[in-house]
Order: sequence, then structure tokens, then C-alpha cells
Amino acid sequence: MSDSRYTLHPIGVVRSALTSLDAAPLQGDEGAPEAWLEITAPVAQGLVGITAGDELVVLTWLHCGRRDVLQVHPRGRLEAPLTGVFATRSPDRPNPVGLHRVSVREVRGRNLKVAPMEAIDSTPIIDIKPVLEKFDLR
Repeated sequence: MSDSRYTLHPIGVVRSALTSLDAAPLQGDEGAPEAWLEITAPVAQGLVGITAGDELVVLTWLHCGRRDVLQVHPRGRLEAPLTGVFATRSPDRPNPVGLHRVSVREVRGRNLKVAPMEAIDSTPIIDIKPVLEKFDLR
């Protein structure tokens, strides 16, 4: 891999009732609860224009993911063949970026209540983008 270094600065954290990886569903549509996205004050102006009902893509840093994993058994099923992490949604990968499609339920200052969110409590948020239906189909 390249010697290049890049620095990410979290823009907030996830506040969730999910406090352990074992309690978290593998995907948001598998029973994930609502959560609050707490956005830091220096970037709060970036929330202007977001309203309840909006669909967002939240990018997180899966801080509990292992960065030395390149192959996994998909969905933890040992009977499934080993598969490269780039062909899966595994949180264990060289750069553990999480991708979460959520609906905004409420906007309260610099906090967004969203659902569904399968990230555990205190997961760093690295970016938020609007869903563009033309490109981000389910």
C-alpha cells in the first residue's frame, strides 16, 4: 500500500441504545433502532437545509472494526466461503468506513434523530450526504 497519509476529522458521534457489537444488527433494515447524530459545533452550519423526512447517507468510522482483515465469511456464516472484504459489508477492513442510509425523524439544533441506525453508541461520524434517488437506489 502507498505511504500516503490522510487525516479524517470526525464531525460528530452516534448516540444509540446499542452499546455492543453483539447487540447491533448487521444492517439497518434488520431491526436497527433510532439514534441521535450529535454534530460538533464547528461544522453545525453544514446541517442547514436538512429537515425531518430527508433521506441521508451517514458515513462513520467503525472504530471497533479490525483493520488487518482482508477476507471474511459473509455475515459470520462459517459455512459460507471466505470472501474478500471489498465484496462484503464487513466492518472489519483496511479502512473501516461505515455506510448507513437513514431517514431524519427530527432536527434539534445540531442533533439529528435518525432511523434506522445500526452503529453502536460513540461511533464517530465522518460525513453526511443526501440520498440522490437517481444514484442511491436501494
